[in-house]
Amino acid sequence: MSIEERRERERAARRELIISTARRLAEAEGWQAVTTRRLSAEIEYSQPVLYKHFAGMEELADAVALDGFGELAEAMRQARRGDDHPDHAVTRIAQAYLDFARANPAVYDAMFARTTNLRFAADDTPSPLTEAFAQLRDAVGRNEDADTLTEVLWAALHGLVMLGRTGRLRPDHETERLQLLVDRMSR
Repeated sequence: MSIEERRERERAARRELIISTARRLAEAEGWQAVTTRRLSAEIEYSQPVLYKHFAGMEELADAVALDGFGELAEAMRQARRGDDHPDHAVTRIAQAYLDFARANPAVYDAMFARTTNLRFAADDTPSPLTEAFAQLRDAVGRNEDADTLTEVLWAALHGLVMLGRTGRLRPDHETERLQLLVDRMSR
């Protein structure tokens, strides 16, 4: 292995350490705890090293979001396995989406609630975003305007996540809300 290859591998490992540490801090204490000073202390690298990888906290949150989109796409891909009945697939994917958001609130915020430079529905949309959208779209794809229907499903799921998280929905009715959403999407 050449020196350059080793340096690139070390640089990639440092970048992943920064991302995983930011994610861990955000999940434990919220995004306000993720500062360059705190990250620098946690990973034992100077702040200038952090800035060699990320120009600012927004870029770092975007990197966490990209990882989250990849994980969400995989969770939905796993949920689609099994029963081929279209309504069941939508139910399983929707439940996987809600479960992911509940298990990873800070990552979910990086994906959907924080200001981001990530571009959605564009030619240069990063592949983890398009893969996550594709998992939703494949579940509802029997419609002549599947993209719009997918956006509606996505928006509805996001609303359920955010309203549920902030205590604005009856907590003991999640199953009924999800079933109602799937029933409406299946018409």
